[in-house]
Amino acid sequence: MSYILACSKPWCNSLTKQLKLETKENFISINSSKDLSWKNISEINPKYIFFPHWSTMIPKKIYNNYDCIIFHMTDLPYGRGGSPLQNLIIRGHDKTMISGIKCTSEIDAGPIYLKKELSLNGSAKEIFARANDIIKQMIIEILINDPQPKSQKGEIVNFKRRNLEDGNLINAKSLNEVYDYIRMLDAEGYPQSFVLVGDYLFEFSNASISNNEVVAKVKIKWRKNNE
Repeated sequence: MSYILACSKPWCNSLTKQLKLETKENFISINSSKDLSWKNISEINPKYIFFPHWSTMIPKKIYNNYDCIIFHMTDLPYGRGGSPLQNLIIRGHDKTMISGIKCTSEIDAGPIYLKKELSLNGSAKEIFARANDIIKQMIIEILINDPQPKSQKGEIVNFKRRNLEDGNLINAKSLNEVYDYIRMLDAEGYPQSFVLVGDYLFEFSNASISNNEVVAKVKIKWRKNNE
């Protein structure tokens, strides 16, 4: 029996190795959309295709012929759509649920296999590390119990995918928001929060907040080098 772990984020590489070790099953990694082809998938013929972190459309032929399970960082149907972590933090949430859902034609609308709670404290890097541990346990639980997904229930709230400009600290209205802007983008593969001062770009990471002040690491770039 084979399983596929499709993940486009660099911190997912260890997840496949951990699942192989803990389950003794044949987990195969796919890291790019070009490898998520019908030819490739049909040759592997997996029982499940798991999507811990994936940002491109899954081909209809694949999710119609294989059980594709997406892990979405909200308590669905609350928070359908893009940039779930950043949208949750900017709305003041300190915890969420990871929803394991069946892929369907409507984005994040598929029936739910299971949910697990996730703390949103700390940097994006720390949150994603915790999420990986939880998703690993969710995958193992699915392999053991083979659950049947159930339709989503509740009010639908849609999130809009955030863009680069949304990370500009000029949009923050308090020191707590400054801290949140920095930490919610502080992970590999994400553009860091920033401010523009003349010809200079200030990028921020490693933030902490105490005593009514935010302390962070700053990288300063000359903007003309990036034009």
